[in-house]
Amino acid sequence: MNLQAGVSKKITIAPSGYAKPGVGEQGQAWWKQAVVYQVYPRSFNDSNNDGIGDINGITEKLDYIASLGVDVIWLNPIFMSPNHDNGYDISDYKRIMPEFGTLADFENMLAQAHDKGLKVILDFVPNHCSSEHEWFQQARQSRDNPYRDFFHWWPAEKGLPPKRWSFFAVDASAWRYEKKTNSYYLHYFSATQPDLNWENPAVRQAMYQIMHFWLKKGVDGFRMDVLPFISKDTAFPELPASFQGDFVKYYAQGPHLQQYLAEMYDQVLSHYNIMTVAEGTGVTTDTVMNFIDPKRKALNLLYHDEGMNLGYLPNQFKTLPESGYKLTEFKQLYTKWNDAVKSAWGSVCLGNHDQARMVSRWGNDSEAYREVSAKMLMTFLLTMRATPFFYAGDELAMSNIGFDDISDYRDIETLNMYQQIKENGGDLHAFIESQKITARDNSRTPFQWGTQAFAGFSEAKPWIRVNPNYKTVNAAEQQTRKNSPLNYFRKLIQLRKQTPALLHGEYQLLDADNPDVFVYLRQHQSQFVLVALNFKADKSAFDAQGWIRRKRLLGNYKSDNMELSQLRPYEAIVMEVTS
Repeated sequence: MNLQAGVSKKITIAPSGYAKPGVGEQGQAWWKQAVVYQVYPRSFNDSNNDGIGDINGITEKLDYIASLGVDVIWLNPIFMSPNHDNGYDISDYKRIMPEFGTLADFENMLAQAHDKGLKVILDFVPNHCSSEHEWFQQARQSRDNPYRDFFHWWPAEKGLPPKRWSFFAVDASAWRYEKKTNSYYLHYFSATQPDLNWENPAVRQAMYQIMHFWLKKGVDGFRMDVLPFISKDTAFPELPASFQGDFVKYYAQGPHLQQYLAEMYDQVLSHYNIMTVAEGTGVTTDTVMNFIDPKRKALNLLYHDEGMNLGYLPNQFKTLPESGYKLTEFKQLYTKWNDAVKSAWGSVCLGNHDQARMVSRWGNDSEAYREVSAKMLMTFLLTMRATPFFYAGDELAMSNIGFDDISDYRDIETLNMYQQIKENGGDLHAFIESQKITARDNSRTPFQWGTQAFAGFSEAKPWIRVNPNYKTVNAAEQQTRKNSPLNYFRKLIQLRKQTPALLHGEYQLLDADNPDVFVYLRQHQSQFVLVALNFKADKSAFDAQGWIRRKRLLGNYKSDNMELSQLRPYEAIVMEVTS
């Protein structure tokens, strides 16, 4: 490789022959009407029986994915990586991780997905790479290496660098000392994930070239990992007092972020008919339109972390009180976000690879209520004014595994936080108990295909334990059961696609102060659809505020509920109404 050429190479703007952004029915862009299905490749399906899911395993299951009625597959990172953070530490953006397969395997999977009407978006990681990436390996050799400015450095002769917090480091410091060049490098995440220096134009051009590489292969867009963090104030001043210690919010407000988004749009995104999604870590309702305003040169969608963080105890790591979260706050939060993006378009999700299982976190995963509460949560996601995101297994009501021992965990976040608490003399038992509810590994256990060994995921011992409830919670059992979560999910997606009010309609919250029931109205032209969701394990009353039921469209109980004022435990009803 010619390193100097790699630094100076200029990216050519894509020719005008590339497809321009398009629209679908009702004049809406296709990504507004889509349902997104997230696949964690390592845990989805193992085709070669080495205990690790792979690309060919995804190809084998494309018919299943298509049968759900979803439109887009979002793949977590499949690029070359040493896997300190399960692929989010990329050592080569243009090569496939060998344990996942080859580039030919990916191209075959992509072609078959397109043949089945499925689009595929990739997880793009622009904020940081792996410490094993050639760029960083060169940069750490000397201060005058041509790749030195691909990263953020603080020379030790200037003293200790200003405090920056790391999400994963045991000592919580985002600066790591390198003896060879007597300097510190910046890593907002693990020390194996050095932050890229987007203030260097050569870094930005290299990133755009990578994006073009995959888009020219036919991928349908990107989910962009912690995109708000790419811009930094390279003087690294102390955090302003106005942020009151909220370093996440500070990280998301870099001085040149809008410039970089506009440049990315001009040089890459505007030349393709694609879906672009920002992981909105640190983004608030006051700043979200900086990313998705249709009048700006920016992205299509952003999903926020405010919803996922709802209910956590302050100053504790992902810890929930015994009482859980308050539904009134949940309603206020999602209504606030809907209002914030009214002139654009929102996204909605209740789980992903960074979160616990949806039904365990927001519903009730007891045997009595797991299925009905999972269906209720599906109903919420598929009836909001937003593009819904589901994580593979949500359609089966897969639940948390709740590991009892730290040795069962594989995630760097949990492992390093455990070590940090241990070194500080904290309560390790309490930490493990909280992780049973909130740890990321809860969502990363293998997909439960059937009752055979290892849930049909693999014939070999998987990289992480299978949830023991796979004997009763699996796709094979639910395929033929009429009222299973899987078949309810399919019906609900079809209802969404066939109901203009659910696909295009405005949103209005009803009975806002009700502590048990979430009720809202979706309206498109003369069609009014009322959605009522009971988030409690008891019968709950609600106020329909004068709306009269005309027709029941769907519900998560076998028998119809003839009342318009009371719901059974975790009941969900979608109905056409009139005033």
